[in-house]
Amino acid sequence: MNQYVTGAVIKELREKNKMTQLQLAEKLGVTDKSISKWENLRGLPDILLLQP
Repeated sequence: MNQYVTGAVIKELREKNKMTQLQLAEKLGVTDKSISKWENLRGLPDILLLQP
C-alpha cells in the first residue's frame, strides 16, 4: 500500500460519510492535524487504527 492510495482512500471515505477531519479524528482518538497529514501524504496512520 502506498501513501497516495492511503490518503485518497481516507479522504474519500471521510467525505462519503459526511465527516469533518475533526469528527474523524475524535472517533479515532487522534488530532485533526493527523488526519490532515494522512490525507495530504505527509504521514501514515498507525496500522492498529485501521484494523476493523
